[in-house]
Amino acid sequence: IHLLEQNPDKIYWYKLSENPNAIHLLEQNPDKIFWTMLSSNPNAIQLLEQNPDKIYWYKLSENPNAIHILEANPDKIRWDYLSANANAVHLLEQNQDKIVWSILSSNPNAIHLLEQNPDKIYWNWLSTNPSIFEYDYDAMKERMYGSGLCEELMANRFHPSNMSKFGGWGFEEMIPDGFVH
Repeated sequence: IHLLEQNPDKIYWYKLSENPNAIHLLEQNPDKIFWTMLSSNPNAIQLLEQNPDKIYWYKLSENPNAIHILEANPDKIRWDYLSANANAVHLLEQNQDKIVWSILSSNPNAIHLLEQNPDKIYWNWLSTNPSIFEYDYDAMKERMYGSGLCEELMANRFHPSNMSKFGGWGFEEMIPDGFVH
């Protein structure tokens, strides 16, 4: 931040406007804000609420922290961008006729909607969705403990020959003088 404050003529304000950590600098320079990019900035909600005439609604529709603004302005929502917004699933559920299903297929919080509408899934986009995989913690636990792998790992890691790798934790003081490992 100090570099930016010392070199304001070198700041690329377009990109800075979307940086969630740059809000105080943007507040100090409102004439340099690129409102298009700021509209997607999750930490810019207060600035956007203070300047509703400058909001770019398509970018705000993808902003995960702008749900309350979108709910208050449903006529301005861009449903294609909202379909990707992980925090907007409840709005999408209420307006399924406006969902862009290709985009929704990649939305990690929309799995239940996709399961209810398998005929509308875009499989290539679904392949990018991290929520299509579920961890089977019971099977993982069984594999760890049932195979003896857990005991083997602990025996290896906590073997006296590895104690030097835990430096700084006071293990050196616990090893008696003259102990050979």
